[in-house]
Amino acid sequence: MTESPTLGGRLQGWPAFIRELDATLSVHSQYVLSGNLHDSFLAPPAEGGPAGLLPLRDLLWESLRSSGFSCLVVYDPVDGLLVHPDTDDEAGDAAAAAAERLLGKLKPEDKPSLEALTRQLAAVARPADNVRAAFVIDSASRIARTPTDLEPAERDFFRYCERLSRTARPVRVAGPRPKPLYNPVIWLVERPGDLPPWLTTGNENIREITIPRPHLGDRQETARLLARAFGVPDVGADPVAAEACDAFAEQADGLTLQSMIEITRLARERNVALTELPDAVRTYKLGVLDNPWSRGHLRRRVLEGESKVPERVVGQPQAVTKTLDILKRAVLGLSGAQATRSGSRPRGVLFFAGPTGTGKTELAKAITELIFGDESAYLRFDMSEFSSDHAGERLIGAPPGYVGHEAGGELTNAIREDPFRVILFDEIEKAHPRILDKFLQILEDGRLTDGRGNTVHFSEAILIFTSNLGMYVEAPALPGATRPETGFSPGTRVQNIHPGMSYDEIETKLKGAISDHFTAVLNRPELLNRFGDNIVVFNFISAEAADRIFDLQLANICRRVADEHRLSLTIKGEVRKTLREWCTGELDKGGRGIGMALESHFVNPLARALFDRELAGDERITVAGIERRGGIVQLELL
Repeated sequence: MTESPTLGGRLQGWPAFIRELDATLSVHSQYVLSGNLHDSFLAPPAEGGPAGLLPLRDLLWESLRSSGFSCLVVYDPVDGLLVHPDTDDEAGDAAAAAAERLLGKLKPEDKPSLEALTRQLAAVARPADNVRAAFVIDSASRIARTPTDLEPAERDFFRYCERLSRTARPVRVAGPRPKPLYNPVIWLVERPGDLPPWLTTGNENIREITIPRPHLGDRQETARLLARAFGVPDVGADPVAAEACDAFAEQADGLTLQSMIEITRLARERNVALTELPDAVRTYKLGVLDNPWSRGHLRRRVLEGESKVPERVVGQPQAVTKTLDILKRAVLGLSGAQATRSGSRPRGVLFFAGPTGTGKTELAKAITELIFGDESAYLRFDMSEFSSDHAGERLIGAPPGYVGHEAGGELTNAIREDPFRVILFDEIEKAHPRILDKFLQILEDGRLTDGRGNTVHFSEAILIFTSNLGMYVEAPALPGATRPETGFSPGTRVQNIHPGMSYDEIETKLKGAISDHFTAVLNRPELLNRFGDNIVVFNFISAEAADRIFDLQLANICRRVADEHRLSLTIKGEVRKTLREWCTGELDKGGRGIGMALESHFVNPLARALFDRELAGDERITVAGIERRGGIVQLELL
C-alpha cells in the first residue's frame, strides 16, 4: 500500500512499527504487537521542540491522535479498563467523554469478565456514533491458560474476536484523515504464539507486527537526549560529548532504550561523568560494582606468572608465552581492539590444541589461579556430554513449556552468578554442531539468551576451548583398494603428527587440520574465524620435559604419603632410574601417560607394601629395590 505524501510527511521520524500501523488503519481492524513492548521509544519533536522518549501507550496515543482519534481505551488485567490520556486537562476530559459515548459510564478499576469485554470491544470496533477510538488489550498473553487448550469461556471470547475482526465498521470523521479508518483492537503479547493460532492464521483483517530492539541510530539519538542529564544541552557543539555519546550507544548494543535511561540514572547516582558511561553500562549489564580486571595487583600477578607458569606447565614454552600474551591483552582490555566495536566481546578467548597429556587443562588451571588466586575457580564443561542436539538445553535451559524450564541453564546461571570467571570447554570437537552455533553469539557479541528469555553477558569472562583435533586425519583416497606405500585403505584415519617433529611443523599441521574440520566437516568456517589467531598449539613433551614431569609427579607422591601417614619416603637412585625408564618411554602419551605409569609401577606396589605393615607416625621408609615379575611390580622397603 502506498502512503500519501501528506501521511508520509506527518509520520517522518516515527518508529517504523508505528508508521506501519498508522498507514494500514484503513484495511486492518486488529493488530497483534509483540517483541520489545516494554521499552521507551523515540518520538518526533513536537512543534519544533526536541525529540522525546515515550512508553508504548503514550506513543500509540500520540500517533492515533494525529489521525483524528478521540481516545485510547486500555484493558489491563491488573488495573481493569482505563482511558488514555487520563490527564486532568482538556485532552483528558475530551477522551473521557468520547469513551463514555462508546462504552457508557466506566467504573473506577472496572475489571470486566471476558463476556463483558466482548461487548466493550464491539462497542469500539462497531461504534454507534462516528467516534474514532482504539482498544488496547494489554498483557493479552495472560488471557488464555494455554493458547492450544482453551477453557470454554476463553474459546468463546476468541471466537467472537475473530468474527469481530471481519465485521468491524470503518469510521469517517472530519479532520486530518477524513477517509474511513477502522477503530483498531490492538493486542499486546509477549510472543505471537500466545494467541490461538486459528485467530490470526489466514485472517487478512488482523496484522501481526513485531517491535524490534533499537538499532544503533536509535541508541545514538537516545544517548544525545540523555546527555542533557549531564549538563550538555547541545551535543553537536561539543566533540568530546559527541564521542562519549557514540561510545555509550555502541556499548549499549543489545540493550533497550529504557535500559539506557536506567544506566543514565545509575551513572548520576554514582557521580559518573558522561565520558565514563561505559563503566556504568558494564555495571548495569553484569549487576556487580567490583571489577577484578581493574585491580592493580592483577598486572603484577601476570608478570609473576611468566616465571611460575613454565614451572607448572613443563616443556611448552611456545604455548605458555602465547597464552600469557593473550592474558596480558585481556588484562589491559585490548582484546579485539582492532574491531570497530569490541567492548562486548569476551575478555579473552583461547583455543588449546595439541597432543593429549601435554598440559592444556593444567594451563587453564594456571591461568585461573593467576587471575583469581584459586585454580578451582574455573568452570569446566566436558563437551563429550553435549554430543546430542538436545543437550544444549543444559547450557542455556529448557524452552518454555518443557520440564526444567524454570531452572535455567548451567552455563547461563553460572555467568549470571559470577560474570568474572574462566570457562573451560573441554574437547570441543565432540559437541553437537548445533551446540557449537551457540558459541557464535558468545564469541561475537559476548552475550547469550537463556531459555527464560534473560540475557547474560560474557564480556568479563575468559573462554578456553581445548581440542585434540589434528592428531589423526583421514588418509587420502587413492585409486585402488589400498595405498601401496602405506597399506591403508581409503578413509582410514592415520596419525598426522609424531614425536620428533619440529614445533613449526606440528603447528602448521594442527592448524590446517583444525581449519579443515571446521570448514569441510562441520561447515562452520564462521566459528573458526571467531577464534582467529587465538589457537595455541601444544608440542609433544620432550625427553627433558618428561624427566622434569616425572620428578614433579614422584615428589607429589612422596608429599602425599607424608601428609596422609606422616611417613618420610626416600627412593634410592637405582629405583628412581628404573622407574624413570619405565614411565617416560612413551612420550606420545604426554604427562598424563607418565602419571598413569607411575600409578601402575609405583603407587600400586607401594600401597600394597604399606598395607601389609604396621605404620607408625614419623617413620622413615626407604624404597631400596624394585623388580617386575610376570607383570607384577614388587618394591623392597627398608
